[in-house]
This record gives sequence, C-alpha cells and structure tokens, in this order.
Amino acid sequence: MSMIRWEPFRDLMTLREAMNRLFEESYVRPGARWARTEERQCDLPIDAYVTDEELVITAPVPGMSPEDVEITIEGDTLTIRGEIKGPLDNVNYLIQERQCGRFQRTLRLNIPVQADKAEATFENGVLTLVIPKQEEVKPKTVKVKTK
Repeated sequence: MSMIRWEPFRDLMTLREAMNRLFEESYVRPGARWARTEERQCDLPIDAYVTDEELVITAPVPGMSPEDVEITIEGDTLTIRGEIKGPLDNVNYLIQERQCGRFQRTLRLNIPVQADKAEATFENGVLTLVIPKQEEVKPKTVKVKTK
C-alpha cells in the first residue's frame, strides 16, 4: 500500500479556478443567446406535468402557426422543433427583447405513453401537447410447482 500526500491548497486552487470559469462564462462573455449570427437560435421554455391519465406539455410560441411546429415522438424521446420569425427589416429598434430564430427542445419521457394518440393544439400563442399514458402492465404471478 502506498501513501499519497494530501495537499489541501491544491484542491482549493482547483475550486477557485472552477468558480472563476463559472463567473467568466456566465457574466463576462455573451452566450449564444446574445450572439449576432446569421443562424439565430432561441430557447423554448416549457411546462410539463402529469395527471392520472396523461402527460401534458405546454410551450409559448407567439405568432407561430401549427405548420411552423414539428413534433416527433420516437420511443421515449419527444422533440419539438420550429422557428420563430425574426425581427422586421429596415427598422431601427430601440429595444428588441423577444427571442427569434430556430429552436429545438428534446425531452426524455420517463413515462410510458401512447404516442399514436398524442394531440397538439394552439390557443392564444401557447402550444399544448397532450399524450395519454399507457396502461400499466399488471404483474403476473407464476406459481412454482414441485415434481
């Protein structure tokens, strides 16, 4: 068995470096959200909850039509894709806070669902996706016999 000398200041320095990196990346450098590129990306905030019968997911999609949103369910993975139209051209904005650009949100559903019975609706700029849960598989008891 070998002995390893413990150096507490070395561990402290790595913690300090990690904290510095966290603050630099969070506050000093602008993230992808603020980057001015031709291909803009935006976040899609969602709310998800379950009831006894279904899984419900809601997301704000102001100004979009149903044709602009693509929803796919493959196995236990749900993906919502779309594009929020960009700002007006030839306009000098004083304030521009609304996000625009392409979005993609992928969720892993840890609940067995009936993907073929999923329904999506738009109402007042909110996308609501309702996916029925699968009926639980009932446990089967096997009786052991002796010979």
